[in-house]
Amino acid sequence: MKNYSEDASRQYHIQVAEGEVGRYVILPGDPKRCEKIAKYFDDPVLIADNREYVTYTGTLEGVKVSVTSTGIGGPSASIAMEELYRCGADTFIRIGTCGGMQKDIKSGDVVVATGAIRMEGTSREYAPMEFPAVADLTVTNALTAAAKKKGVAFHTGVVQCKDAFYGQHEPETKPVSYDLMNKWEAWKRMGCLASEMESAALFIVASYLRVRAGSCFLVVANQEREKLGLENPVVHDTDTAIQVAVEAIRDLILQEKR
Repeated sequence: MKNYSEDASRQYHIQVAEGEVGRYVILPGDPKRCEKIAKYFDDPVLIADNREYVTYTGTLEGVKVSVTSTGIGGPSASIAMEELYRCGADTFIRIGTCGGMQKDIKSGDVVVATGAIRMEGTSREYAPMEFPAVADLTVTNALTAAAKKKGVAFHTGVVQCKDAFYGQHEPETKPVSYDLMNKWEAWKRMGCLASEMESAALFIVASYLRVRAGSCFLVVANQEREKLGLENPVVHDTDTAIQVAVEAIRDLILQEKR
């Protein structure tokens, strides 16, 4: 493929060159979270800041690690993973926010995704719909172990991925409300834990590239608890989920050193 970057040594969108990132990369959506995450690294350095993609690299346990933001949704997330892979990354943890779907999932909890419902468009340009979007088992085990170590309330299971935020939150206003609302009820009845926007694409791209990917999320709120009149505060601090992701990478590094 032609390199469209002005500097041919750098990837077009993320503006990172080979060797500037570690094999382990944390993927938040929000560029503003990158500096916050990088503070958990030793000696973090800003590598690139282009479009929605901000990248810092530092070390954990003496091993190079990075954080790169992906922006919102599957298209930009898949671009980030493809370009980071070309720069040497092979283990990815998405950290972000989600909305709970089961009534026992409360604001401030952490959700670790084991798989994702492909109700988005990006993954369809990589694999047929029959192919499942599943997280890497080693990464998922590291995330659950980290959540236990940190003593946080967490849940593991399938999450739903969509492209339209307001299709989730205002489905009755959309011309295809019949489809959105019926499927939402089906996902709930199947035990889907939460809704977010990136994991399905990331898990499918990871399968295609033969790399490892996992996800953990802060539950911001739960619209199903709201409907039932249950306590449902809005929580914005992602630090707990960040600490789980960082601890998981630390654990993976130590495992692989052994």
